[in-house]
Amino acid sequence: QVQLVESGGGLVQAGGSLRLSCISSTLTFGTYAMGWFRQGPGKEREFVASTSWNGGSKYYADSVKGRFTISRENTKNTAYLEMNSLKPEDTAVYYCAAGKSYYWPGDGYNDPHEYGNWGQGTQVTVYS
Repeated sequence: QVQLVESGGGLVQAGGSLRLSCISSTLTFGTYAMGWFRQGPGKEREFVASTSWNGGSKYYADSVKGRFTISRENTKNTAYLEMNSLKPEDTAVYYCAAGKSYYWPGDGYNDPHEYGNWGQGTQVTVYS
């Protein structure tokens, strides 16, 4: 079981930036693909970004492409989501999730049902 804890959320003005972190308690963090998802008020949970276990492959939702960057430091058991040029529509609870060990389907890995471990979420609020 992978324990995940997100941090870094907050209140930011449109156009600003935030960096989310996701720390894992498992020593095998480097074998798991990681994803970031978000759920806005009254909306379904949606895919934001994913990265393979070694960080060599990354995918982004069209809505965040060019503004958000996913990365990871396996030596620190941590994944990150750098968010720039934030918009009010980015307001949501952001969740990190770990996929299956050594599994990378190569099609974006954007289905939340394929992720078995989730953090508790961190709130991001963007005001205009």
